[in-house]
Amino acid sequence: MDLSLRWLKDYVDIDVPIKELVSGLTISGSKVECFEEEGEFLSNVVVGKVLEIERHPDSDHMFITQVDVGEGEPVQIVTGAQNVSKGDYVPVAKHKSTVLHEGKQVRITKGKLRGVASNGMLCSVAELGLTVNDFPYAIEDGIFILGDDVDKTVGKDIREATGFNDTRIEFEITSNRPDCLSVTGLARETAATFGLPFKLKAPEYKGIDGKASDYIDVKIENKKLCPRYMGGIVKNVKIGPSPRWVRERLRASGVRPINNLVDITNLVMLEYGSPMHAFDLRYVEGGKIVIRNAKEGEKITTLDGIERELSPEMLVIADEKKPVAVAGVMGGEYSGIMEDTNTVVFESANFDGASVRMTAKKLGMRTDASARYEKGLDAENTYHALMRAFELVEKLGAGEVVREYIDEDYSDKTPKSVEFDADWINGFLGTDIPKADMIKYLESLELKVKDGRVYPPYFRIDIGCKADIAEEVARLYGYGNVPSTIIRGVAQAQLTDKQKFERKLRRTMLSLGASECETFSFISPKYFDKINLPADSKLRETVVISNPLGEDTSVMRTSIIPSMCEVLARNLNYRNKAACLFELGNEYIPVEGEVLPEEPVRLCIGMYDNDEPMKFFELKGMIEELLDKAGLDEYEIARPDENTRFAESVSFHSGRVAVIKTADGEEIGIFGELSPEVSENYKVSARLYIAKLLIPELMKKAAAVRTYKPLPKFPASVRDLSVVCDSELPVAEIEKAVKKAVGAILESVTLFDVYTGSQIEKGKKSVSYSITMRSHDGTLTDEQTDKAMNKVFKALEELGASLRK
Repeated sequence: MDLSLRWLKDYVDIDVPIKELVSGLTISGSKVECFEEEGEFLSNVVVGKVLEIERHPDSDHMFITQVDVGEGEPVQIVTGAQNVSKGDYVPVAKHKSTVLHEGKQVRITKGKLRGVASNGMLCSVAELGLTVNDFPYAIEDGIFILGDDVDKTVGKDIREATGFNDTRIEFEITSNRPDCLSVTGLARETAATFGLPFKLKAPEYKGIDGKASDYIDVKIENKKLCPRYMGGIVKNVKIGPSPRWVRERLRASGVRPINNLVDITNLVMLEYGSPMHAFDLRYVEGGKIVIRNAKEGEKITTLDGIERELSPEMLVIADEKKPVAVAGVMGGEYSGIMEDTNTVVFESANFDGASVRMTAKKLGMRTDASARYEKGLDAENTYHALMRAFELVEKLGAGEVVREYIDEDYSDKTPKSVEFDADWINGFLGTDIPKADMIKYLESLELKVKDGRVYPPYFRIDIGCKADIAEEVARLYGYGNVPSTIIRGVAQAQLTDKQKFERKLRRTMLSLGASECETFSFISPKYFDKINLPADSKLRETVVISNPLGEDTSVMRTSIIPSMCEVLARNLNYRNKAACLFELGNEYIPVEGEVLPEEPVRLCIGMYDNDEPMKFFELKGMIEELLDKAGLDEYEIARPDENTRFAESVSFHSGRVAVIKTADGEEIGIFGELSPEVSENYKVSARLYIAKLLIPELMKKAAAVRTYKPLPKFPASVRDLSVVCDSELPVAEIEKAVKKAVGAILESVTLFDVYTGSQIEKGKKSVSYSITMRSHDGTLTDEQTDKAMNKVFKALEELGASLRK
């Protein structure tokens, strides 16, 4: 919403610096986006009077003028314009001035034209940043000859002389405050904010004898979508330009002046926030106005000259045979005001906001009118808008208003009210505002307080509960004056167990040197091809987005791994030598028979290093530290088999991938190096290492509370063990067998050597462990430790491992 400061001052005597004004309004809830002064690009341009004019001696189309600019001596200016005469008052850009040329600011300095000195320039309306709509008597391709509506004081700044010095303030109006999409609405807010009186006089008109019903017949067929329709008649219309004050206010509000009748409807819409329309009575066939739903296949050519097909859910204004306007959106081609229009029907109506919004969106034609209607306007505003239009018709001498109008009113007249409880408001806000002050704030906004209830005016459709009343009090009391307190009567906010767990994982990953990233949840189906998923993979069963931005964002991801691969590939393309990243994000798994998918949280780790390509064991170490901090004590790292739950296992290098299993055998993670084929799909030559952990499953298995054991009282017994086994036998299997064989007295098993070489049979390897045993009941005897080691030897024999000799 663009607000003219000059127009605002018609209703509020505000005299504060512009920055103080916009700051105060923003703080009180009317957010100002920006403000600008009209014509600020003009400088050193003044009103001048042409004293003499003669032809240029060396040009058949140029003239030499002597112009009085209020400096005592006349200024000589050469011009090529053909419409300048002696005695004319014109805009003069003096030496070292700035004007517009083809939309760009240019500097004017003195010089010579065909050998004759020229000390400035005579200006057209375009060079002042104006148009012929602003001054209809001006011509587009000539000098602007100032008319009687301009202050012709010689030497006066042209902006002040023409009124091109208003300040335009741009507001961001929230959807629940349609009353602020008007000058009067923002004037009320200004008056309340600065404690000033709001001056709004009820519109008055005299009219001539007669009834509008003698000219037209109005019938509302759909009273739900049109609860009120008012129509008035203006006879003997005189079409012409509006006076300057009207054109100024329209221009400053971003609306192009057209003629007095059209300008009146636009002025009322901007002033009262209630859209209006004017019909030429000649084109209302049968003298009937019917507010009805459009018929199937019915068409209308709107004022912009485009033929549009209507549908039955759309509301139209029709005459006896055809639609003449799309209700609340735009009038029809032949409903506008022509130069020979004699009798006009003024329409002021109230339409259902949702219906107008749907119609405008479907037709692809959002207008100033629809923008206001769609937010929900009260039917009472139609009356005030029509009265103001009648008043302006008589004030501008645009015609004769027929005194009696038509008012088809089916709107709900039930008065609305909200409980007023000063103690509750103070408790809600955490303030101690006196009740009398609250009432003063509310009454400044025209909210009446009576018998413990607040009665909002018709234009405040946003007031519906006690919290709304508290908001009105708070914003006028001043948000900066509201103390910072904890919400009363409500327990202090705490993190959920899930939030605590995820926060612990994040902090652990950051402590391990990883950087967090975040990727989009919607991806391209081509992502699955990049990680070599089979065509029948269950991960290709995705949630498809109904209205995607494009093919690259058309489905919801069922695996977080492709997203991480894209980030790693991008870092490589940007020539980052190394990266270690992680993301806590959701996957979206469709559920048969359900509309919404499951959205489990996954932790994905991605890393590479061009200088140290072997990162498998570094990644493994990070995961072990993460699991330790998460509280998972018992788990196993093993090779994935063909029954693994991770369909992405096909993306990994077959010999450099592992899964993480809990004590009961459930897989909760997978990690390893991506296969060369996948890396090639991403057009990278580096080795990419990826891990994916299932967070809900990990949280379920992890210990919520860590139990710490006391320091040992008795000494430990340590035995070293070296065995020879097949090179394909994982050391994790050996450790598992040792742990099971030793039992309760085992404290730790530490691998300290793996050897393959000339002293070991081909296809074999030597593995050495340090086994620490300790009892909390007493010092272990040799017999106890020997017995435990014998069990270990037996368990290793079952694995095909033998003691190294």
